[in-house]
Amino acid sequence: MGCFAGRFGRVEPRRAAGQFVTGLLADLEVKTCWQLAEQAGHARPDAMQRLLYRAVWDADAVRDDLRQLITGRFGCPDAVLAVDETGDLKKGMHTVGVQRQYTGTAGRIENSQVGVFLGYAGVDGHTLIDRRVYLPASWTDDRDRCHAAGVPDEVEFATKPELAAQMITAALDAGVPAGWAAADEAYGNSADFRAGLREHQLGYVLAVSRSHLVPIDGGKTRLRADRIAADLPASAWQRRSAGAGSKGPRFYDWAWLDDVCTDADPDDGGQHSLLIRKNTTTGELAFYRCWTPRPATLAQLVRVAGIRWSIEESFQAAKSQVGLDQHQVRRWNSWHRFTTLALAALAVLTISAADATHDEPTDTELITLTVNEVRRLINACLIRPITDLAHRLHWSGWRRRHQARARRAHYTRRLKLELQS
Repeated sequence: MGCFAGRFGRVEPRRAAGQFVTGLLADLEVKTCWQLAEQAGHARPDAMQRLLYRAVWDADAVRDDLRQLITGRFGCPDAVLAVDETGDLKKGMHTVGVQRQYTGTAGRIENSQVGVFLGYAGVDGHTLIDRRVYLPASWTDDRDRCHAAGVPDEVEFATKPELAAQMITAALDAGVPAGWAAADEAYGNSADFRAGLREHQLGYVLAVSRSHLVPIDGGKTRLRADRIAADLPASAWQRRSAGAGSKGPRFYDWAWLDDVCTDADPDDGGQHSLLIRKNTTTGELAFYRCWTPRPATLAQLVRVAGIRWSIEESFQAAKSQVGLDQHQVRRWNSWHRFTTLALAALAVLTISAADATHDEPTDTELITLTVNEVRRLINACLIRPITDLAHRLHWSGWRRRHQARARRAHYTRRLKLELQS
């Protein structure tokens, strides 16, 4: 909280923000404004709701402070910027960005809201450092709908790769140290996204689909990635680890073709290549378009390909530990504010785990402290749950009264609609 406390001009929202982040770290089943206010000892959720809706503070400025804090702790010239999206299932149609769309959270098309995130993987830790809510064309083409959700007039439709490119550009412009970018095929298949990374002289290892057309022979011929893999001899494969997993090193067989994949610009001065990964058990293939401003080794590319999974781990930690997906907000500013404070809570856990691991004496009988275990220790040692019975009974009554009012309003609205029809 200290790194961005100065972003709040008044003491009330500053105090509420600290209590909000503490609540996200607390051992609560659900982390909405109601539960966070109860945990903080408030009599009503007004202060927490005001923090997300009406209080004067800049979520992007807080994001900038967090990014500086995180890169100051984990930063290195060889760090990886990883981009990916995650979806939250939602009901109704009024929450910003919600529509029926594919989300990996459900593995199918559902009514959902999708956010694109930027992760940072450095020396001895990784976490999320930026966020963008994805607005489908059905939203940006309906300015009245956008206005009702508080979307700024200057916000126009942007694809997910374009949102990812915006975050990478902002990070590099802010001086974030990084040597690589990594992403899945939704981003790797975008020629514009790849070109933007080359303009930044940022090396990349980007997954592409098996049907992706790979330019060979100086771009004169294009072949499907899986067709290229099928023609490779057994001697083309090398077994290497993509990094440590929960069950030990993640070994795959890798083939590296460093004389293909020349994109449209022959003067970018870098090294294009195609990297192919084969599962040693199932034989399943994955394909990567690679580019580096200077000659690179297979070991470097395999490392970056493996680090891409760090953003998936960050999503899991953010949702399971600090409630990233538990917000109940509808408007543009509120989504960015809640998400930024969730990233702050995640940064507390990530930095604490890295610091504790660095300072802890070596003990082969113990695994290193995880983010999950750090949160348990914070709750046990620092966060004092409110056990006053009168306070708990007050909140039980408040919730029941509020829910009764909401039910009456819902029934009244439904009856009016039925009478009108």
